[in-house]
Amino acid sequence: MSLFLGIGIALAGYFIGDGMKNWKNPSEKTFFDHFKKRKKPELMEEKAVHRFISMPKEETKVLFQKQEDIPSVKLDGKIYFSRAYLKEWLIKQKSHLN
Repeated sequence: MSLFLGIGIALAGYFIGDGMKNWKNPSEKTFFDHFKKRKKPELMEEKAVHRFISMPKEETKVLFQKQEDIPSVKLDGKIYFSRAYLKEWLIKQKSHLN
């Protein structure tokens, strides 16, 4: 029992000490910034686009049917969208509305 307690205290000391190295110059502003930096794949499946553009699935399907110029790639029978190109396309669509 005391062996596990000792190992736990040693690990806690290591992680606290490691965190103190960047005390004056942290790379993340908050704890949650660490998780925001995770790399997301550039291509996303059609079923995930509704979350990316913050629309219900049904409305996204209608959008795909009406707008044939949405940048996409078809691979192995599935449709994928580039995050960067889709974001650029959405910005252009918004500017056409104004």
